Amino acid sequence: MWQVIGQTRAVSLIQNSLDKGALAHAYLFVGPAHVGKMTLALNLAQALNCEADERPCLECASCQKIAAANHADVQVIGLTSNEDAAEAKLIGIEQIEDLQHDANLPPFEGKHKVFIINPAELLSLPAANSLLKTLEEPADKVTFILLTVNDRLLPTTVVSRCQRLELPPLSIAEESSALIDRWDIGPERARLLAGLSHGCLGWAIAANGDDSLLQQRDQELNRLLNIIKADYEERFAYVAQLAARFNQNRGAVYEILDLWLDYWRDLMLVKLGCHDMITNIDRKDELVEMAGGYRLAQIKSFIESIGSAAEQLRQNVNTRLALEVMMLDIPRKEGGGVKYG
Repeated sequence: MWQVIGQTRAVSLIQNSLDKGALAHAYLFVGPAHVGKMTLALNLAQALNCEADERPCLECASCQKIAAANHADVQVIGLTSNEDAAEAKLIGIEQIEDLQHDANLPPFEGKHKVFIINPAELLSLPAANSLLKTLEEPADKVTFILLTVNDRLLPTTVVSRCQRLELPPLSIAEESSALIDRWDIGPERARLLAGLSHGCLGWAIAANGDDSLLQQRDQELNRLLNIIKADYEERFAYVAQLAARFNQNRGAVYEILDLWLDYWRDLMLVKLGCHDMITNIDRKDELVEMAGGYRLAQIKSFIESIGSAAEQLRQNVNTRLALEVMMLDIPRKEGGGVKYG
């Protein structure tokens, strides 16, 4: 039984290949974080080593060992605690050389060796080039599964040696139904989590079990509202904090910008009368009141400004400058304005 939810096309392709005995020696699963790439990879590893007729059964000793990350023939290769690798934040060539050594050995306790590389976009160039040699001359009973959020960050030579399967985000309706039916979450909370996760079920499940994720989101949204009302001095002080944080953890700042983007998109939808389509449904009354103070053109313009700031950060422009320009673009509420100190 395949555990990944909402990825019918990918599961069907793999199941058909299993049935025909025509699996690829290397797969590339592409999709956003928490969409189910690792779940599908582990399910495939279970299917290749399953002891039952219907694979994967999830109940035999082999399937259970893989689920517990305790199977000798299934390895997940990612960032290590090695000082140099951690500093570079890349998967190093030494890890790939260890993988190649293990790949040349026969399965130890199962039928098939499986190597899952996650996230594959963090392969160093020497590591990717070394892996390419193995992908070009695959050993028998060995399957490689590369997981990535963006295959454009991988060398095209590596991508071309893999069968690419895309795992798109789930629809809000599909994810809400899964949360209600499988995790017994109430409809209103399921709808909120489905919207906030942007179709990535893993995040919704994690947030349902860890209130700190939603608390952090609330804190950032409250900060957003305070910054909208603040003067330029306070806004630029906030930018300085974000810039310092960006140097330590870029992903965290991108997540904050995504929160801003969602909120202003919700303002636009409320302005257009599309209340049922908003993401932050728990802040609907607040959004309705706030939207009354802006023209649609103002909201659309600032949405573009947030997107532009995020894109500039990805292009390694000056962090503070990009964020300061975004702060200057925050629209003035009709009948009000920003204090100049």
